[in-house]
Amino acid sequence: MAKKGLILCVCQGTCPSFKKMDTMEVLNAIRREKIVDFVSLHPQLCADDGDQYLKILLDNKDIDDPLMQQKMFRDAFEAVGFDKSKHVPLDIRNKTTEEAIAAIKEAIKNNP
Repeated sequence: MAKKGLILCVCQGTCPSFKKMDTMEVLNAIRREKIVDFVSLHPQLCADDGDQYLKILLDNKDIDDPLMQQKMFRDAFEAVGFDKSKHVPLDIRNKTTEEAIAAIKEAIKNNP
């Protein structure tokens, strides 16, 4: 059975759009409730090492619905043959921790 994952990029941790959010609590809240099979954090997915990270992670064909920005990562998706229709992009910038958790839960609920 395919796995669901949450992959969170924090824009090096310096982007003002994450100031109101405790990103570790976002990951932990989703993980504790077991609404995905794994959570992952990367400091800058749009960088070259971010592409490599995604290629390695997505090469596992059992992964389903990673939540990340599709436009930025289409090259990595294509490189490993990841089905883009399984991707649910979600922008949680400028949200509080609680708002980000609620938005992620809603996206997962609406995309089983």
